[in-house]
Amino acid sequence: MKKYIYTVMLILMAITFAQAQRMLPKQKGLEIGAGILSNDKIDNDYYINLGMTVNGKNGNYQLWALEYTHQYHDYKDLRIPQETYTAGGGYSFFLLGDARKNITLNFGITGIVGYESINRGEAVLYDGAKIVSEDNFIYGIGARLSLETYLSDRVVLLLQGRTKVLWGSDLEQFRPSVGVGLRFNF
Repeated sequence: MKKYIYTVMLILMAITFAQAQRMLPKQKGLEIGAGILSNDKIDNDYYINLGMTVNGKNGNYQLWALEYTHQYHDYKDLRIPQETYTAGGGYSFFLLGDARKNITLNFGITGIVGYESINRGEAVLYDGAKIVSEDNFIYGIGARLSLETYLSDRVVLLLQGRTKVLWGSDLEQFRPSVGVGLRFNF
């Protein structure tokens, strides 16, 4: 009889722990993400980012992030690298999700500032051609739509579609991307 009582107690304790609260206000999280840029070629064009989240009410949260973007532009048989370093801050709004927030759909908007380097600052190529685009400080706005699911009470898997609109750049102003990420809540 004791064996059955202990078994029932263990099951009840497991159910209690499995229903822990999520998205608590002021809870902080560390987010790591990577993805590809959505353009004609997805060869070696990628981004990586590191962010911090601070939960608000109703599933909303603040987002602060640093990001590195690397892509190539083709010129004859040469690949010219473009690197972008950005910092951003903004807010993500809860759109849809189940009551326990196991799966949520969020929309975020951020302000962005950064620096863009083309060919690592070298303006003249091996054949004497000159790159007319210059290294610049850039600024703009970003938006992201993220599908977030809890793998455990502290680990969140993110699937996201993002776009940035940047001013101050000599290159493309509209930069869409897709990626995945993990968030670790403290």
